[in-house]
Amino acid sequence: MKKDHEIRLFVIWALSLTAVAGSLFFSEVLGFPPCEWCWYQRILMYPLVVIYGTALVKKDMAVALPGLFMSGIGMGVSAWHYSLQKIPALSAGDSCGLVPCSGQYINLFGFITIPFLAGTAFIIIFIIHVFTVKKEGSHRS
Repeated sequence: MKKDHEIRLFVIWALSLTAVAGSLFFSEVLGFPPCEWCWYQRILMYPLVVIYGTALVKKDMAVALPGLFMSGIGMGVSAWHYSLQKIPALSAGDSCGLVPCSGQYINLFGFITIPFLAGTAFIIIFIIHVFTVKKEGSHRS
């Protein structure tokens, strides 16, 4: 594996680790209980630390293929959750569980919420992964 691919893999791993640490900070330190859609995002984000960490140690991007699919699905889940927060008609009669999924624990600058942060992480991970695979493929030909 080329050094620049290894660096990108490390960036993906570090970003997924930061997202996991951030979600735990929000729930365990600040006391924000996660809603149902937050749990779905966690289910997709937490394994990425292990997947990309393993790929980094083995220096094999092929090991990280599940991460590409999980980050792609995570983008959709985060987009839907963000929509529930920002489009009132979607969250009418919100029966998301004990914690309403339309709730916004943080709302920086009027648009940065927890699902926005998760979605941004999923998007960056997905883009870097695709870019790395394309660069790796172009070096093999």
